[in-house]
Amino acid sequence: MDRIDAMRLFVRIVERRSFTLAAQDIGLPRSTVTQVVKQLEERLGVRLLQRTTRVVSPTLDGEAYARRCVAILADIENAEGAFGGAKPKGCLRIEVQGTIARHFLLPGLPAFLAEYPDLEIIMSEGERWVDVVREGIDCVLRYGQLADSDMIARRVMIMHRITCAAPAYLERFGSATGIDDLEGHRMIGLRSLTTGQLAPLQFATGDNYRAITLPAPVSVTGTESYLATALLGFGIFQVPRFHAGKYLVTGDLVQILPDNLPPSIPVSLLYPPSRQLSARVRVFMNWATRQFGNEVT
Repeated sequence: MDRIDAMRLFVRIVERRSFTLAAQDIGLPRSTVTQVVKQLEERLGVRLLQRTTRVVSPTLDGEAYARRCVAILADIENAEGAFGGAKPKGCLRIEVQGTIARHFLLPGLPAFLAEYPDLEIIMSEGERWVDVVREGIDCVLRYGQLADSDMIARRVMIMHRITCAAPAYLERFGSATGIDDLEGHRMIGLRSLTTGQLAPLQFATGDNYRAITLPAPVSVTGTESYLATALLGFGIFQVPRFHAGKYLVTGDLVQILPDNLPPSIPVSLLYPPSRQLSARVRVFMNWATRQFGNEVT
């Protein structure tokens, strides 16, 4: 293995904190990975990694060497891409919120891969906050206010939300023309995976928002189940307009309290600083930003 490939391998080990996972990512036997690291340490004359039975972590020298490797590899990738129209290639791991990805990204994905045929997209979906470096993820698509982190974020869209209910629910509990009319109503509970708390309904009142928690006969943690239970008539819920759009057209959902809209939610793409110059991440983020820009929410 040449020095450049050895650098790529070493960076992946540091990111994944695992010889085995790095070997799987790159498609090498674990024994080869171990031998490459041993040769690298012998050539440099320093110990780069601390090995335990459960995790691999870089030494201080290893951290410094990994940072230099990231910069060198980014320079190489950019230099090669500047000549002959070379296009990014390799594996791109993306963590997404599934509903948003299915609506905004997947329809345009065939055209993206036709333009970059040497890219392989591995897309996982979830609602939890992931450790992108530890889990080997290149880019994350998330909605909502972002937690403090060293991740670099690019806002791609603001999702406008509305308050809805199924006709069967409104026949049973009546409609609401104002926030004070919500007494005696029910809501679909959306429960946080991290805290277990129910998110209150929020309504605009002038320049502020009023949070209201109603009895919740059913609570869920996923956005698809949130929509499904609302369609069954279990209560009021608040959802991005795009998610409810077709059901508003068919009459399976009815918007209520249009003068007291819930706060809008930002949608962002995030990536770790160590990959900010990656051509693979850059072309994907530019394409994804355009996909969101083509939509009206």
